[in-house]
Amino acid sequence: MSTAPDVATHVPAPAAPTRGMDPARRTVEAEQGHPAVGAATALLADYAPGARFLGTPTRTLLGQGVHSEVPHDERPLAARVAHTLAAAQDAGVETPVVIGAVPFDQGAPAALAVPVALHAAPPLTADPLIALPAQAPAAADWRIRQVPAPEHYGAAVAAAVDRMWRGEFSKVVLARTLELDTPDSAEPVDVAAMLQRLARRDPTGYTFALPTGAERTLIGASPELLVSRRGRQVVANPLAGSIPRSDDLAEDVRRAAALLRSSKDLHEHAVVVDAVHQALAPYCADMTVPATPTLIRTAAMWHLSTTVTGTLARPGTSALELACALHPTPAVCGTPTATAREVIRESEPFDRGFFTGMVGWGDASGDGEWVVTIRCAEAERNSLRLYAGAGVVAASEPEAETAETAAKFRTFLAAVGAEL
Repeated sequence: MSTAPDVATHVPAPAAPTRGMDPARRTVEAEQGHPAVGAATALLADYAPGARFLGTPTRTLLGQGVHSEVPHDERPLAARVAHTLAAAQDAGVETPVVIGAVPFDQGAPAALAVPVALHAAPPLTADPLIALPAQAPAAADWRIRQVPAPEHYGAAVAAAVDRMWRGEFSKVVLARTLELDTPDSAEPVDVAAMLQRLARRDPTGYTFALPTGAERTLIGASPELLVSRRGRQVVANPLAGSIPRSDDLAEDVRRAAALLRSSKDLHEHAVVVDAVHQALAPYCADMTVPATPTLIRTAAMWHLSTTVTGTLARPGTSALELACALHPTPAVCGTPTATAREVIRESEPFDRGFFTGMVGWGDASGDGEWVVTIRCAEAERNSLRLYAGAGVVAASEPEAETAETAAKFRTFLAAVGAEL
């Protein structure tokens, strides 16, 4: 590593981000004049395909090598992860951490592993060097295919709205994809450069690059925390209801204010918050659920946001157990869940895979952060598959939902230098 010669295996606590760092790293940071200068961006720079990178508002992690993988069998995922972490401890890993991705279908194989080496730093936002611009994407002749085509996606939205008015269900999240490739180039997609651009464009979010198969990487910049646990403290941050940003400041402010007044979006958001509350309540001794949402923004979108907090009733409940109890929320699936899943299967001409699953980390004590896998793509050789979805309710209009997915694609299109 460029900033510390020894392996740092401890995940630092947010309140004391330098805790657990080796003396060499602390010395380098002291010479730079501030403990955060260069620490997180060094891990970002050291990422290479095959490694596991995760940047959150509390920490930056880079895992290298594979000590052990979480197996796929009939046991619940949280039990398999706990067993893998315990086995790693028995094998001499002092503070094992599992890091990776879980698919939308929890019955499908996950891509979770304990790295051989886990390097940790404060969050990207604590590193002043994150403000430096990333290198612009190299010119590329991208061929783009929309799956489904916009008119077919709009028709699926209209069909779903008709079924809602007949009382079959109340919400479904429908997604579409963009398939990008460079047919005249033998060069693989530059995942490391894309990660730099995503992280520097939205450093306050959750940036990730994680292997999901041979020569395949899940990469993205999600704004949405599914759930985190630190000790007995639990935090969830559901997002639902959104509107594209504008480059014009006055129009951007107008759109944000309109989102806060939108009855359609406020109802959609309330449904998701209630589902999160109901899913977490059995695990918590107390909970705080704000009555009204606030706004958060990414480079491309405004979102309605509610931060739900709680205290665990049983300290042995892990962050991943909570995440599995929450997933999928109505924000990525719909309600009722079983009906929404069936509508998704009927309407989307592709397998979601890891899109709208979750990515994150967890340790042997049960602490961890799990993030909703949105604003993402899968890279494989010289191709990319981008994903975006929109929440469809009875008041939805096909043109507006199609435009919303197009706006959400902007995060990734900007990172690769392509336009829709």
